[in-house]
Amino acid sequence: MTTEMTQKPQDDHDSNAEYGLGNDKQYGRPDDEKVIDFIKIAKPMAILSIILTIASIFFIATKGLNLGLDFTGGISAELNYSQAATQSDVVNALEQNGFADPVVQTLGSERDMLVRMPPQEASIEDLTGQITQAATLPNNPVSVLKVDSVGSQLGNELYVRSAGAVALAMVLMLIYVTIRFEFKLAIGAVLSLFHDIIIILGFFALFQWPFDLTVLAAILAIIGFSLNDNIVVSDRIRENFRKIRDATPREVVNISLTETLRRTLHTSLTLMLVVLAMMFLGGDSLHWFAVAMFIGVVVGTYSSIYIGTAFALWRGLNRQDFIVQIKPEFEEDEVEIP
Repeated sequence: MTTEMTQKPQDDHDSNAEYGLGNDKQYGRPDDEKVIDFIKIAKPMAILSIILTIASIFFIATKGLNLGLDFTGGISAELNYSQAATQSDVVNALEQNGFADPVVQTLGSERDMLVRMPPQEASIEDLTGQITQAATLPNNPVSVLKVDSVGSQLGNELYVRSAGAVALAMVLMLIYVTIRFEFKLAIGAVLSLFHDIIIILGFFALFQWPFDLTVLAAILAIIGFSLNDNIVVSDRIRENFRKIRDATPREVVNISLTETLRRTLHTSLTLMLVVLAMMFLGGDSLHWFAVAMFIGVVVGTYSSIYIGTAFALWRGLNRQDFIVQIKPEFEEDEVEIP
């Protein structure tokens, strides 16, 4: 009997070690790996996010987006120069000859250019001659390979379909996270995605930066980036709720965020290096894509913590949400043996 009683505390200690219940507040983690109390500043961060979201909606409603030719329609022309040319020289030449707001992009080489301009009243044949004359550079003649006209109706249809694609992506992500993890985490993830998109659009509306298909592609990429970060954090929260038995929900969330912090920083910083390279070295064609990605990475990194998980915690996230409950009809009744 004595041997059994002295052995039991040792068994309990082994069980605690297995479930991460070593010392207070660390729950089996080494003493030099302190748990960061992320939720401590959840309220100030939530207030900041609300202010940014309201301001972004205000600028979008009052100033609107500076939609590019992809959405408003216009003229596109493919140019081929006999020698290498710069985008700025082509833009200046077109503006000096009466073509307003031209957008010039390279097409694989410095001799091939794609020019997009607002709608013109002239016919395609007349435009071909006018663009040839206007885009010719000193000692560098140009050939206009193709001129296309994109109507405003097609641009509006593309704009509506783009908004529908973003909305559909968010709905599908809500369903996925709900099935994979828990509805409270799913709502938090979708709110963080909505928050990221609105703030990106708010910056573009405030500064009237051009909003075209490349920026839309950046928004879709940020949705995937932010969702991936939310899924990683949600998976660790689910694992720790099942493994750590006597910690409060706030402690479990802080532990999970601390354990995923290194991975989050590595992913965000690596992506940021690529984004900065595109922003400063990618040329005009990638500049606004990189700007949208830069804003999205910064905002998406903190929104997965202070919107996604903080909202779920505020909604009462607890261990019971991740434990499979046994239905009453499958529970075994205790039978006393006389």
